[in-house]
Amino acid sequence: MSISGALSNALSGLTASSRAAEVVASNISNATTEGYAPRDLELAARVLGGVSVTGIIRHVDPALTADRRLADASHAEAEMRGAYLSRVADMAGMPGAPGALGTLLSEFDAALVTAASQPNVTARLDVAVIRADAVVEKLTTMSDGLQAMRQEADRGVAEAVSRLNTLLTDLEGINTRLVGARGQEGAALQDQRDRMIDEISTIVPVRVVPRDNNGLALYTSHGAVLFEGQAARIGFTPTPTIMPHMTAGSGLLSGLTINGNPLATDPPGGALRGGTLGALFAMRDGALVDAQAQLDGVARDLAERFQGMAVDPTLGAAAAGLFTDAGAAVLATNEVGLAGRLQLNPAVDPVAGGESWRMRDGLAATAPGASGNGALLTAMSAALGETRMPGSAALPAVSQSLHSRVADYQSNAAVLRNEAERRQGFVTAQRDALRVAEKEGGVDSDAELQKLMLIEQSYAANARVIETVGKLIDTLMRI
Repeated sequence: MSISGALSNALSGLTASSRAAEVVASNISNATTEGYAPRDLELAARVLGGVSVTGIIRHVDPALTADRRLADASHAEAEMRGAYLSRVADMAGMPGAPGALGTLLSEFDAALVTAASQPNVTARLDVAVIRADAVVEKLTTMSDGLQAMRQEADRGVAEAVSRLNTLLTDLEGINTRLVGARGQEGAALQDQRDRMIDEISTIVPVRVVPRDNNGLALYTSHGAVLFEGQAARIGFTPTPTIMPHMTAGSGLLSGLTINGNPLATDPPGGALRGGTLGALFAMRDGALVDAQAQLDGVARDLAERFQGMAVDPTLGAAAAGLFTDAGAAVLATNEVGLAGRLQLNPAVDPVAGGESWRMRDGLAATAPGASGNGALLTAMSAALGETRMPGSAALPAVSQSLHSRVADYQSNAAVLRNEAERRQGFVTAQRDALRVAEKEGGVDSDAELQKLMLIEQSYAANARVIETVGKLIDTLMRI
């Protein structure tokens, strides 16, 4: 080997050692950086001797990363569902809890019994009216709360879609830069791209497909194309005000589009279901719609028990009873949203100029009757306890008293919350386990320090070669 060849080889070794030290320093400094993939220098022997740096190797486990991203999506979905279902259960209240729907109904029933025992006491009749109004107010408050949550979910979808579009656009820019990127710059861009995909995967579960020149394609786990050389554009139109009758299936609420093409609305979220986006659609168009329908069914059952001549002989066959649909009789054909429209009959409502003695003498009575007759009050209490099939298709086809029906509504809300919490606990444990496994493949500071010692030795050895070559050249120059 010539002296010049030896010098060239040693210089290439110094260059490689310097680059290797740079990579190790980057690894150590980013040991706790979220989303940082450890690097190694890729070396190759040169044909004429020496060593060349051919690139930077990022150490990642694609299969583990894919599983962790799916777990992130499941966790985000379960967390969102759990938060909404917990609020539904809190609104309904637990059976027997103060202020719960079942408790207010029992208090109304007790007020009827108390008034029936001394129907001549106006104060007791007043209390019965107040307790009836409390039941109405609870139902309307719950209905308003459910629609407010649907409105909130709709806004959440709009925000998630906006963020998703931003991430996909940024991903397109980074993907373009990666095509010509090399070395540390390319590795840093890949880290940044992976962090973007991590965030995307919490919104909607994705599958990454590698492409040439460090490129990639991005699909949802249900087959929709999010990125294939160019970012897809997700469309959604938020609704300013959501009413109980408005659903995506009826066309009154917006679904999603990809590049202008509508996605199926069943199941909610279509090909983009899963993650926070899927959970928001499942709440807006699924669980909250069901909760409203069941609440409307309970409101209808309550109203129908007090409607007609069977309980109050002073009423006509089609007349409104104690509980009305915005002042009118409750109709089976207008059940949707009934809980939010339910009102106390103005004949007994003091706000509307009504009188509490009609609780004793009949809603259609024109003048007070016998003050000691508590038959109507007793009949009203009996109507609450009567076992009957529900008129609403949204309720289980089981013969029950209204007390049992309301208790079932509350219990069902609690069961859904508990199931959501169990699901959330499971997916959280799964996600955390995968994150731990992923971090185990991250930067090992001890191993990096050992590499640094070897790099130091290599650098010193190559420097010694250069020193020796220098002495040889000096010897020649002295001849």
